[in-house]
Amino acid sequence: MLAFSVAEAKAQLSAIIEMVEHGETVTITKRGKPVVNMVPANAPPRKPKWNLEEARAIRERTLMMKENSVEIIRKMRDGEINE
Repeated sequence: MLAFSVAEAKAQLSAIIEMVEHGETVTITKRGKPVVNMVPANAPPRKPKWNLEEARAIRERTLMMKENSVEIIRKMRDGEINE
């Protein structure tokens, strides 16, 4: 991934657009922090990191546990449970 400051992007906009057209992802920064990501228009949509159904299933499993994480960690520290 390439990065350009706002000033650099203004000066080289045509070249940056050409890079993006050829598949590059370009980040524009302002005071060193990313503010814009330029991606090709035909880029595949990003898959979300979390699937809502998966998150719900994990939540249900944890709610069904007989012990909470504090109790489990306490038992591990006391040697009652092996990691």
